[in-house]
Amino acid sequence: MKEFQIEIPLRWGDMDAMAHLNNVMYFRLMEEARIQWLAQFGFPTLPSGEAPILAHAACDFVRAMTYPGVAVVKQIITRVGRSSVEMSLAIERKDEPGTVYATGRTVIVWYDYSAGKSAPSPEAVRARIE
Repeated sequence: MKEFQIEIPLRWGDMDAMAHLNNVMYFRLMEEARIQWLAQFGFPTLPSGEAPILAHAACDFVRAMTYPGVAVVKQIITRVGRSSVEMSLAIERKDEPGTVYATGRTVIVWYDYSAGKSAPSPEAVRARIE
């Protein structure tokens, strides 16, 4: 599955003193999309054996998002490597489709927790995401 989308309700406590969504919350929205994407495949997300781990996350803030509302996080696979998957993200509001509030990029790596290093993604994993 190359594209994934999730809706996440905003909470009043997600705002900061400037009365808009705190910058940390954009990373939380991207995190929730990533975890839900992994969960749909049944991939493990806890640190044991082999599992995906976040290697990189970046966010560009385009416009201020405010409460109340529902964020729509769109995640697209842009590259699949031997042990990594790169994704681009766009965060919009449900009530303003097409208006981008933030863009992001994440890289997850298949990780061997016993060895303490990255490992090639299992063929079963690659087959599901390619």
